[in-house]
Amino acid sequence: MALSRTSPPESPPPVPRPRVNSHPPYTVTLGPMAGELAAKAGLVLDPSQQESLDVWCAVGGTGRWLCFECVEMLSRQNGKGSILEARVLAGFLLFGEEMIVWTAHQYKTALELFLRLKRLIKRLIEVGEIEPSTVKEINSHGEQGFERLDTGQRIKFIARSKDSGRGFSGDLVIIDEAYAYTDQMQEALMPTMSARPNPQIIYASSPPLTGDTGEILYALRERGEAGADPALCWRDWGVAGDLDNLDKVDLDDRALWHAANPALGRRISEEHVARERRALGNVGFARERLGIWPVEVKAGNGVIDMDLWGALTDVKSKRAGDIAIAVDITPERDRAAISMRGTREDGLAHWELMDIRPGTEWVVDRLVGMKARHNPAVIAIDGKGPAASLIPALAKRGIKVSEDKDQPQRGDLLITGPQDMADAFGMFVDAAKQKTGRHRDQPDLTSALAGAKTRTLGDGGQAWGRKGSTNIAPLVAVTLAHYAYETRAHLVAEDGPPNLW
Repeated sequence: MALSRTSPPESPPPVPRPRVNSHPPYTVTLGPMAGELAAKAGLVLDPSQQESLDVWCAVGGTGRWLCFECVEMLSRQNGKGSILEARVLAGFLLFGEEMIVWTAHQYKTALELFLRLKRLIKRLIEVGEIEPSTVKEINSHGEQGFERLDTGQRIKFIARSKDSGRGFSGDLVIIDEAYAYTDQMQEALMPTMSARPNPQIIYASSPPLTGDTGEILYALRERGEAGADPALCWRDWGVAGDLDNLDKVDLDDRALWHAANPALGRRISEEHVARERRALGNVGFARERLGIWPVEVKAGNGVIDMDLWGALTDVKSKRAGDIAIAVDITPERDRAAISMRGTREDGLAHWELMDIRPGTEWVVDRLVGMKARHNPAVIAIDGKGPAASLIPALAKRGIKVSEDKDQPQRGDLLITGPQDMADAFGMFVDAAKQKTGRHRDQPDLTSALAGAKTRTLGDGGQAWGRKGSTNIAPLVAVTLAHYAYETRAHLVAEDGPPNLW
């Protein structure tokens, strides 16, 4: 009689893991509890999702979260949202977190997240895990969230804006769509977290859209890939490489498709990814499906290297003669800066931030006083910038445009246009690269340069871009002052030496 053979049980497939998986070692985690609660709500996590949850919920000997910051870099439709939902449910129903704030880039996304969590909470009520009378839904006047009436715990869903930060502090803060999260938001949020007894921030995202955005993600990546931060979990599923060098990546390699998409074969089919490959360009497919990052454009676009700027420092630098003064105001009109350019005894340019303060109401009086004290060759304003609003008030105080542009009077107003600003940018950058200027390493001016980005003008020229999280008013003002000095100072008749200080 032939013997029947029974095949040995198959080993479960290995758990997919991200290409970069950096986190502190742990032995105790509340992740399984969170996963079980999610399953009762009908949300069954994949092994890779549960692994993320386990790391996020790992605790140390003090009972606090091991990871203050957790990052999940994963392409769309791979289940980032499900991990976040499980973590938020556990914080609300198991971990006693008083305030949970889930932020998204757009309101429609925040609303969809609210509706998804609403379905999970409803399911937990149906299976008897939650008493219906203990959870209150909030959905009115543009506010969405939930409140536990027995404990006072809350979940809030918020669409981020440039003024966000302090408004979304919590014990647990979710930064969804973190590619659109800015330095300004982070600087507002971080100090508020220090008062929380056991805070945690979770960032979930695909890569930045361009190399000059997503500054927070780039900073997190640098820390995560170094692997030295004991309070950071960094998980990046994206394929190695960058969008500028896609010739080194086989975009048709299905093994790479699977490596970057743990849901491939579960919720995403190869057929669908193949359709995306045909429909999208190389860059779009590489970023959206394979999670490949753009090359980071460092602050200032690398126009003036910060090491070079440091080499131009002379804390004793001072001008020895005429000066040009310029003013700039931030787009939000929350700060204004006045800078100058003069010439030193050794012939090098002297760049200096003369004043910087909140608001704008002080600027006209200050410029009038500076004109009286320093007798500048010229005072300059960008005619298309925020400071242009000061022109009428300055005219009333005697600071006016020259009647004869070829023979300007000392202290006349120079109003620049777009081409002038492009020329000013070029002159200042050239002077820095040619090492023909010096500065005093004033923190506001140096930080402005460190955080500056450029913008392209209509004719292809470049200028400093004001739209960003960094206050670059000191830099714009010193650049404009340099231009005004170079183009106007030699035209001004000598009226006697200016006052030195």
